[in-house]
Amino acid sequence: MLEKTGAIAAHLMKDRFLDSLDLERERGITIKLKAIRLPYKAADGQTYSFNLIDTPGHIDFSYEVSRSLAACEGALLLVDAAQGIQAQTISNAYKAVKQGLFLIPVINKIDLPEADLQRCANQLVAQLGFKKDQILYVSGKTGEGVDQLMEEIVRRIPAPAVCGNQLQALVFDSFYDQHRGVVAMVRLMGGRALPGDKIQLLAAGAVTQIIEAGAIIGGMHSLNSLEAGEVGYLVTGLKDLTQVTVGDTVIHQEHPVSALPGYAPVKPMVFAGFYSTDQNQYLLLGDALDKFKLQDASLTFSKESSLGLGRGYRCGFLGTLHLAIVKERLEREYDLDILLSAPSVNYQVINSKGEREMINRPQSLPSNFQKILEPWILGEISVPEKYMGEVMKLCDNFRGQLMDIVYPSDTNTLRQLLLVYELPLNEMLFGFHSRLESVSSGYGSFDYQLDGYRESDIVRLDILVHKELVEPLSQLVWKEKAEKIGREMLLKLKELLPRYQFAVSLQAVVGANVVAREDIPAVRKDVTAKLYGGDRSRKDKLLEKQKKGKAKMRQFGQIAIDSEVFYQVLSLHD
Repeated sequence: MLEKTGAIAAHLMKDRFLDSLDLERERGITIKLKAIRLPYKAADGQTYSFNLIDTPGHIDFSYEVSRSLAACEGALLLVDAAQGIQAQTISNAYKAVKQGLFLIPVINKIDLPEADLQRCANQLVAQLGFKKDQILYVSGKTGEGVDQLMEEIVRRIPAPAVCGNQLQALVFDSFYDQHRGVVAMVRLMGGRALPGDKIQLLAAGAVTQIIEAGAIIGGMHSLNSLEAGEVGYLVTGLKDLTQVTVGDTVIHQEHPVSALPGYAPVKPMVFAGFYSTDQNQYLLLGDALDKFKLQDASLTFSKESSLGLGRGYRCGFLGTLHLAIVKERLEREYDLDILLSAPSVNYQVINSKGEREMINRPQSLPSNFQKILEPWILGEISVPEKYMGEVMKLCDNFRGQLMDIVYPSDTNTLRQLLLVYELPLNEMLFGFHSRLESVSSGYGSFDYQLDGYRESDIVRLDILVHKELVEPLSQLVWKEKAEKIGREMLLKLKELLPRYQFAVSLQAVVGANVVAREDIPAVRKDVTAKLYGGDRSRKDKLLEKQKKGKAKMRQFGQIAIDSEVFYQVLSLHD
């Protein structure tokens, strides 16, 4: 579409143009929503403006999807011709329908040798209720069917609705420019925005002046104004990053109007501590998180400290992939070296007084409590039938409970089925997604939603090195897996820690019970090597002196654990 509309100059055009992040290109996924405007001259002779937002599809970036849907009138539902409908495809389709969007089903990558168009069309009809004559077939690589798709966008998707003559704009994204302050990406629901206008952001109460208004057309393109129904950007000049929040409403200060509905508050699912390997970078890490939150509103964070790692931030994420992406982007884009504490989820703890409290750090677990409730999810796994046995075995290993199996129709040639499972969210932290891809040869997809809390036998697993607690390695785990997880961590520590001149004990402890133990033997120094002959008592005196020295070292010796050791041990289950 970029090529056919000429929105991007030919010499600037490249594959995956909107996936501008290195991580997106390396991983082959869309991480960050991107807005762009395309001019399209239709068959009726008129020129239309397509305000498009390219969004991720993975469940861990669902907040990006919800923000995009709120700014649009319609959506193209893309289905891979080789892989068919995935679990998140269904989830995102329902979100779009709930938002009241007009959907156009599109089967993409029809040029692939393994493309099965009939199967994909049958899935769209059976699972999402489309009619076969509504489905379009395109190839983003060869351009086949793209002209027809753009004509159908004009025909099927209505022009943006206008809500009054006064400025009312929804902030659906933002980023920070060090020279011009916060830049807000907006969808104008009503009125118009011009450079020089005095505006107010209702939620924060911030008042500022528009420095520049424009649209993304291959880059930031300044315009004389933004009109109702258009998607574009406003350069605010604000330097306080907390004054612009995703979901806020922009209005003219002299013409106040009501706030737009905005977005539902984000609910983090996974938590981890972010620490800098150099404590002198603590303030830089905080500044980087503030700026990053402008781009990723689903990230939450607050200050915390650890005995082993120093000062850092407790961060909340929508999933383990979201966690990994945020860490890697912060390191690349802000030149930081970040160390993670063990990931965790939110647990409900009923203390000795019968009061209920939420915790997501092992250190927050009260010494006396009545019971712990852990979060469970309702997950849907879409997978070809031939992989069903391996996937069910995998879910059983992760404490899953099978709720339903939706078998494919007879017309589904690849026999894609849907497994519905209840699973504890904590188990998702230990490599579930990567193992699902492995056992399904990459054809399995997973989508889930929180399904409440259930009482469970959760314990705090501590790691002791030379009888000293290593706080960053503490985890909340299911009691029956505590020994297995503890032993794996100790074996990794034994492999990574250097040997000393005294024996070092490694212990995995639950309460007062040692559930696993490993020992790092002492480095033996031959103190008698310098002796040549003589009385035996000379050798015995040296060995006795060495024995006393080792006993003293065992008592007072300090074990230094490098930050890289923490990282490798905590990455054990990735």
